[in-house]
Amino acid sequence: MARYARYSSANIFIHDYFPPGVKWLLIVNTVIFVLTYLSPFQLQQHIRLVLALSAQAAVRNLFVWQLVTYMFLHGNILHILFNLLTLWFFGSPLERDWGTRRFLKFYFYCGIAAGVCVLVVNILLGDWGTITLGASGAIFGVLVAFAVMYPNQIVLLIIFPIKAKYLVMIYVAIELLLTFGPNTGISTIAHLGGAAFGFLYLKRGVPGLPLPDVGGAYAQWKLRRAKKKFQTFMKKRDNRGPWVN
Repeated sequence: MARYARYSSANIFIHDYFPPGVKWLLIVNTVIFVLTYLSPFQLQQHIRLVLALSAQAAVRNLFVWQLVTYMFLHGNILHILFNLLTLWFFGSPLERDWGTRRFLKFYFYCGIAAGVCVLVVNILLGDWGTITLGASGAIFGVLVAFAVMYPNQIVLLIIFPIKAKYLVMIYVAIELLLTFGPNTGISTIAHLGGAAFGFLYLKRGVPGLPLPDVGGAYAQWKLRRAKKKFQTFMKKRDNRGPWVN
């Protein structure tokens, strides 16, 4: 009994600090980074051409999967380390409160929206060849969600305690400044796009900030389709009129 109790406590500890959605995102990102990092240079280049995000591939060649796959590629160890630590620290409380399904849906929505923003800006600038990779767009969406859900939660900015809402404001302000500054090689458009989408998505019920309820619309369409099929079936059985439920 004692041995079982210790085993259960360990499981509870791991599940609490590493909820399944965050855990698998950490694992998959790490495995892909290690495999890519250890691959020959030519294979690395090929992987980036196929899986990283570029306007040339995603729009002209219709490699639409890049809007998802680019989130699982990272440029160097510091890049992936910062992203995964941020995901673990800020994403775990969100997943525990929201549930795994809702959290993962939000994460990928933010990442895809960030990718779309990058494509739009690059196309407008005539930049078809630049490659974008990394989960930072989705991570910034998670940061904004954390600030919206727990605005007064105290977190550390290096060594200084600060409320989450102010921390995220500082991050967004820095990204805005970098956007209009010299080229740093960092896709600030992806960061801002993920952050903006995350905020709008969470605030879609606020007047003036509506977003289409895609899931609700699809559910209504399925319901109407089922009713139509049922009515057709009952009409074939007899001619007593339409059946409505």
